Amino acid sequence: MSGRPMPDLTCRLAVAGRVALAAFGGYAVAALSAALMALVLPFSRAEAVSTGTLASFAILAAVVIWVFAARTLARAALSLGLLAALLAGALWLAGAFTTAGAA
Repeated sequence: MSGRPMPDLTCRLAVAGRVALAAFGGYAVAALSAALMALVLPFSRAEAVSTGTLASFAILAAVVIWVFAARTLARAALSLGLLAALLAGALWLAGAFTTAGAA
């Protein structure tokens, strides 16, 4: 047995919170950014969707790194919430939530 003490429950919960935030928050930010890129990129629809989807993998990786690099879990959660709200607002401005153009 080593001389190091076992991590307490608070430390374990903080790591579990970061894992959950990285998984769910990262997916949300990556999905919102992929949808926004699919709408606003000046390519054909298929190319814009493909580009947005491919870029979302890099965005997801960056979000996971950010969540574990942030000083506190609260700061990471606030940053991701703000980023998701900005992306959702940009999607709304781009007309993603209207049904007028649907055929």
